[in-house]
Amino acid sequence: MNNNGEERRLNGAAEDDDDDEDDDGNGRGLEAWERTYADERSWESLQEDESGLLRPIDNKTFYHAQYRRRLRSASAVRIQKGLIRYLFLVIDLSKAAAEMDFRPSRMAVVAKHVEAFIREFFDQNPLSQVGLVTIKDGVAHCLTDLGGSPESHVKSLMGKLECSGESSIQNALDLVHDYLNQIPSYGHREVLIFYSALSTCDPGDIMETIQKCKKSKIRCSVIGLSAEIFICKHLCQETGGSYSVALDESHFKELILEHAPPPPAIAEYAIANLIKMGFPQRAAESSIAICSCHKEAKAGGGYTCPRCKARVCELPTECQTCGLTLISSPHLARSYHHLFPIVPFDEMSTSLLSDPHRKLSKACFGCQQSLLGFGNKPGPRVSCPKCKHQFCLDCDIYIHESLHNCPGCESARHSKPVAMSEE
Repeated sequence: MNNNGEERRLNGAAEDDDDDEDDDGNGRGLEAWERTYADERSWESLQEDESGLLRPIDNKTFYHAQYRRRLRSASAVRIQKGLIRYLFLVIDLSKAAAEMDFRPSRMAVVAKHVEAFIREFFDQNPLSQVGLVTIKDGVAHCLTDLGGSPESHVKSLMGKLECSGESSIQNALDLVHDYLNQIPSYGHREVLIFYSALSTCDPGDIMETIQKCKKSKIRCSVIGLSAEIFICKHLCQETGGSYSVALDESHFKELILEHAPPPPAIAEYAIANLIKMGFPQRAAESSIAICSCHKEAKAGGGYTCPRCKARVCELPTECQTCGLTLISSPHLARSYHHLFPIVPFDEMSTSLLSDPHRKLSKACFGCQQSLLGFGNKPGPRVSCPKCKHQFCLDCDIYIHESLHNCPGCESARHSKPVAMSEE
């Protein structure tokens, strides 16, 4: 009996230890019912309809409504955009970035969305360049110089994710100012700071540094992850940037992606300038030459500068030997849609969809998917104001954010010569 009792006690202790390990593995040590609500947050997935009943949120319609608000605000005024941007991303890696109010931590959330932002930035700004700077232990470190390779930036960032010490906004601004002050006058100088701390540990007068950045026409923007800080707000107001504080991870993602499209040009940069650019040819795969970027011999690939015949690894970039801006023709063509954006499509109201005399398409003109909802009733859709073709909500977003051409207008344009020849 004693042996059996001892065995049962040991088994019970082992089970308790397993339960403790499970709680530690979840990282919070909460009860099962607490973890359910903490993980799922099911109350946030409900909304009230017209009759007062609760029903699940239609995330697709909600996302499309947010997208249309951004599109209307962007197209409300025709303004000149800065297409050639030189942007430094300043990431706070002080001990405050290890806080876990953003799961799993502020640092992990920032790294995840900075990686997505870098890829989106180069997709929308093919002629621009990005550099990475980190702040920790009161010192600013330059991870990567200004360049046009998203892979090199992401690789450098993921290898340096360690939090320690305090953060210093002044040291970061001094570092990026020395780099951006050498940028040509046609380049738009920008700094985007991801700040987690509630204070800044500066070696001197930060107000002088802010005025120095303002004089150099460096636009500074800050996205905070803790609370609003006066010095960050003052920095953004003085330099013409934007300051916002993220409420949660989805809000942070929305805030960071707002900085991907080209911003309005500063008044001093709104003057037209002629910029010398080179369109290099790709070298033969069997050739061996010294790369001017890495100062070492590389075999195959690469591009040859048309002015000085130096070899570079990737485009777009600036020739390290003669300083000529090197791009490819697709890069130049992809910047075209920022100058002449496609007009927003008209959202068809419920009254138009229920009008029996109005001709409605049964399928989307873009993806050919059905536009009918439950009971074969007309579902939500948009219409091009020029060609009058109707599209689904997904195609509306894809056309304006990726394709930048209306399929209906393009098909009508290409069908005109055929009709004339038949006549």
